[in-house]
Amino acid sequence: MELVRATEAAAIRAVPFIGKGDKLAADGAAVDAMRAFLSTVEFDGVVVIGEGEKDRAPMLFNGEHVGTGRGPMTDIAVDPIDGTSMTAQGRQNALSMIAASDRGTMLDASSVFYMEKLVADHHGVGVLSLEQSIGDNIRELAKAKGKPVGEMVVAVLDRPRHEGLIEEIRAAGAGTRMLLDGDVAGGINAARYETRIDLCVGTGGSPEGVVTACAIKALGGFIEGRLAPKDEAEAERGRAAGLDLDRIYDADGLVAGDNTMFIATGVTDGGLVEGVRRKGPIIRTESIVLRSRSGTLRRISSDHLAERWL
Repeated sequence: MELVRATEAAAIRAVPFIGKGDKLAADGAAVDAMRAFLSTVEFDGVVVIGEGEKDRAPMLFNGEHVGTGRGPMTDIAVDPIDGTSMTAQGRQNALSMIAASDRGTMLDASSVFYMEKLVADHHGVGVLSLEQSIGDNIRELAKAKGKPVGEMVVAVLDRPRHEGLIEEIRAAGAGTRMLLDGDVAGGINAARYETRIDLCVGTGGSPEGVVTACAIKALGGFIEGRLAPKDEAEAERGRAAGLDLDRIYDADGLVAGDNTMFIATGVTDGGLVEGVRRKGPIIRTESIVLRSRSGTLRRISSDHLAERWL
């Protein structure tokens, strides 16, 4: 609940900037709010995935210690707004997120920005692989789920680099759901049983892959990731950091152990959670909390007195 307060605060503080075209201002307000609330949490957290290096991000930077310093020693990943551009444009699916795991368990892939990802629900375990073609993955998953290939829905980020991938998905007979941003939510929805998304694929941020793995472990789903350096200089930085560029990382490779948490609060409305809403004297937020140890997904609707925030 203490971590939920931090994502709620970040989401609420971002609201005045929705649709105003200034993504840096939105992100700055969310960062300030999240950090202020994290400082009160009874834990010793180290930011493995944050806003960047210390000289670029004076707050919530990679390696920063947060919390009171007392209590559990944890790795944390923070994204005060996943979807700053969507927030600035007034689009859907912007989230405020925190992921946490035991100290030393979260993969630090910050030296290589991009990662190929493949995410599905439990039917994908033992069936899907990044070593297979997307067509074979779609067909094998459809067989495991007992549904026609023509009813399969694959989420993929709407990026020029995915043009060929999108053609292959459609050539296999499946449909696509194009994501403007936010493949974390896309991956989570692919692993949840009640959504229309069967599979989330494509190349997106490596940090988001680690964050997604924290959620997938709580859902009992499937995830694989393979680092995708954009050039040889980035590949060298990755190797120097101890990363295996040829390895296909499974859920345990991305975040080890069975004690992961994922917390998200909606900034704008989306398929995962509703965005922040003003209702008379209160501000309403919706959040989800996923915990791998208990295998639970909790939805939390909170009403905040608006006078405390305005």
